[in-house]
Amino acid sequence: MILTKETVIAKANEASKNTLMETLGIEIIDYGDDFLVARMPVNSRVHQPDGVLHGGATAALAESVGSFASHIFIDTEKFFVRGIEITANHLKSIKEGFVYAKATFIHKGKTTQLLDIRVTDEANNLISVCKLSTISLPKRDN
Repeated sequence: MILTKETVIAKANEASKNTLMETLGIEIIDYGDDFLVARMPVNSRVHQPDGVLHGGATAALAESVGSFASHIFIDTEKFFVRGIEITANHLKSIKEGFVYAKATFIHKGKTTQLLDIRVTDEANNLISVCKLSTISLPKRDN
């Protein structure tokens, strides 16, 4: 079965029901051969006490989009993906609107993957630069 881009995006967003992604309002909006894009609303649910986007929410967005990117490009019948390390450098604050996270592969190995994740605002200003390492592990018959 060949899946359309719309079907893949819909399945990814359906898988996010009752998870942190749903709590934070994260939704997958685009993908291609070597990237995936998600967005998250910036509002009081993701603010730190002084009213700007919390770095932890940004890291959760980055890990979510990066892990989904790795997940889309593996055989999910045989393997599952886990994040093993994330770094985030926060460069600019934002109080409202949306942030967009674009995950692109630096390394797409069979076992480990390394992704660059750029988080931008609606005007394409760079908010954070993140890197995520993921690992694809074989599923066990238990």
